[in-house]
Amino acid sequence: MKTLMLGNEAVARGLYEAGCCFVSSYPGTPSTEITEYAAKYEELYAEWAPNEKVALEAALGAALAGRRSFCGMKHVGLNVAADPLFTASYTGVNAGLLIGVADDAGMHSSQNEQDSRHYAQAAKLPMLEPSDSAEAIAFAKLGYELSEKFDTPVLIKMCTRVSHSQSVVEPGERVVPERRKYEKNPAKYIMMPANAKRRHPMVEARTEALTEWAETAEINRLEPGEDASVGIITSSTCYQYVKEAFGDTYPVLKLGMIWPMPVRKIKDFAGTVKKLIVVEELDGFIETHCRNLGLTVSGKELFSNIGELGQNLVKEKLGGEAQRGVLLDETIPARPPVMCAGCPHRSIFYVLKKLKLTVMGDIGCYTLGAVAPLGAIDTTVCMGASVSGLHGFVKAGEEGTAGRTVAVIGDSTFIHSGVTGLINIAYNESNATVIILDNSITGMTGHQQNPTTGYNLKGDPCTKIDLESLCHAVGIRRVRVVDPYDMETCKAAITEELSADEPSVIISRRPCALLKYVKHPGPICSDSEKCKGCKACMNIGCPAISMENGKAKIDDTLCVGCGVCKQLCKFDALR
Repeated sequence: MKTLMLGNEAVARGLYEAGCCFVSSYPGTPSTEITEYAAKYEELYAEWAPNEKVALEAALGAALAGRRSFCGMKHVGLNVAADPLFTASYTGVNAGLLIGVADDAGMHSSQNEQDSRHYAQAAKLPMLEPSDSAEAIAFAKLGYELSEKFDTPVLIKMCTRVSHSQSVVEPGERVVPERRKYEKNPAKYIMMPANAKRRHPMVEARTEALTEWAETAEINRLEPGEDASVGIITSSTCYQYVKEAFGDTYPVLKLGMIWPMPVRKIKDFAGTVKKLIVVEELDGFIETHCRNLGLTVSGKELFSNIGELGQNLVKEKLGGEAQRGVLLDETIPARPPVMCAGCPHRSIFYVLKKLKLTVMGDIGCYTLGAVAPLGAIDTTVCMGASVSGLHGFVKAGEEGTAGRTVAVIGDSTFIHSGVTGLINIAYNESNATVIILDNSITGMTGHQQNPTTGYNLKGDPCTKIDLESLCHAVGIRRVRVVDPYDMETCKAAITEELSADEPSVIISRRPCALLKYVKHPGPICSDSEKCKGCKACMNIGCPAISMENGKAKIDDTLCVGCGVCKQLCKFDALR
């Protein structure tokens, strides 16, 4: 029966139908839902790993044990997993291993734009790139066939628009292949230099074989057009833009395997059209391949390597007439992202700003502490960089830097890659203060469990990592826990730890206000007679507070009654 599925849901369905048995991932938009949907199938073991490197290594281990496995992540997560990725290309697999990576062109929820196709080329691994949900199922299943046929991990590349859009699919039945027996093979699996030297030629030969396979693969298909003055090579969501903009006007070579790409097929296609154009997002990856084949091609002189493309842009650049929307009579005010009403991080950032500290930030919803009116964060680079960066900043900074600088990091991010930075602080003895913002969940990607919550991906109770004990174990003697809703206590704790002559950790512990099990006391009321209109309560940037006729007004549909604003009001107008 045909149905609609999100692209990510379809990948999970493809894993199920292909007989995948083991899934290990780290959540990251826009890839998260692949693993969440996979976890709904009882036949699949699914887990959240502490980080992407661990997830890929676990999935590789499952593949070596003889079961088809999967590992999913977003584009920056592939950076974290790059170490095992490159070496797994040499070792190959036993049972099939599929690695899902989702790029975020346009940076809807990311700190950079990154084209993951380069990883496929650099690691010499095949990469499939579906353009809709039906292909997501088919390519996931095909990925396992290629993985086992060519003895290689296979990358399947998604993007925000394919991951988070729906299209029609026709689900099939689950077929589980017989478990492949693991046999000891030191020359294949032990990548010491002598063995790796012998494996490298095999990797190159595999790439040649995959290139030959790509020449006749059905997923690299030619779609004829009425006008051969222009021929278009494209893939992924850009294929959808081309078809929506021009239909069957121009012939199209649609690439489903983006690496390695065919040679003869592209040359033959180029010989049938007057002008060859590549339509692709971000880098000129296909375009460079075409130029290396000696072809005259247009691409990035028409389409930017910054941000997303779209139907109208494609149509405009190729000489068509774009469809225009209707302008509204009124300007819609901007709605920048803000921390939720009752967010336990808000008060910590308010205190840090009042103390005029340098704050090394990290990746999570708490990064919003950088925006007005809080404006409390100085840097945000990558997962765990706040802690590692704090160490370097304090060591290399001017005298007194240690007493004016802190790092902030969430509980999930701390487990992901912050704890190693803390080990560095303890081991190399920098007088640094780290604030762990423990909201008892992985907040930014949609409330996933992590090793500090006490529950696994499927919601079952499991081992809970004790942050205090962990910090003590790596060598931090000064560890204290505060309630972020109590701003005076937080201010005193931060001031005291910054004045200490050794490294310290402050754990700001209060669960995310949006968690279903969290009970709130009810909204704060504002007394217009007592309110002086000083706007002190507005300085925390709570979306539940606004000014009306010069007086503070509380939206009781948003307010959870955290009481932080009450602590700022000197006139007892909030109660």
